[in-house]
Amino acid sequence: MALITCRGVSLSYDGNPVIMDLNFKVNTGDSLCIVGENGSGKSTLVKVLASLKNIDSGELTFGDGLKQREIGYLPQKTDAQKDFPASVREVVLSGCLNARGILPFYSKADRAKARENIAALGLTPLVRRSFRELSGGQQQRVLLARALCSAKKLLLLDEPFAGLDPIASADLYHIIKTLNESGITIIMVSHDVKSAVFCASHILHLHTHQLYFGDTAGYIKSEAGKRFLGGAINA
Repeated sequence: MALITCRGVSLSYDGNPVIMDLNFKVNTGDSLCIVGENGSGKSTLVKVLASLKNIDSGELTFGDGLKQREIGYLPQKTDAQKDFPASVREVVLSGCLNARGILPFYSKADRAKARENIAALGLTPLVRRSFRELSGGQQQRVLLARALCSAKKLLLLDEPFAGLDPIASADLYHIIKTLNESGITIIMVSHDVKSAVFCASHILHLHTHQLYFGDTAGYIKSEAGKRFLGGAINA
């Protein structure tokens, strides 16, 4: 079933057009990787899907009963995030705020969900540690656990591997793939296309307009895929 349908959508950033006539569909259970050069509108599109930005024109619809509070969002890491003055438990638990509405306190269910996601990402030994004291890979796992506290159906990831070493990246790829296999739909922006193609079911390649949308096998064989991958992957 279609979770997201995009028809003829155009987007801008600071008043400047970045994407024209975008058309794609994400079904429940898909793993979509959005690729393209810097400035091609990848992050802008993810912010639209997270309801943080509006489209300029076209039609964007959400299906399968998807609600905004059922979407987990992991934005690009910033310096401010790296120095966040809170414990691992507090950071992860704050991910439940998206579904709290006007209720001021965390519920017993919220705390149980946070503990479950902390355990799932192997963070239990670090639960009392300050977020700012963690390594880059550990911080990304904490932020992913936080996003999972909101994600019932859809997880949006914007450059989750930026700044990570190869070992931390491989660990995070495995976690994301496992989440997708558990039933969570994944939409991810990544510059690390050569690795991303192995865990994505579909690819959306942007360059002011849509160069490719379809399954990963087709992308590897496409002209856009061959140019972007540099022939590193044999079809």
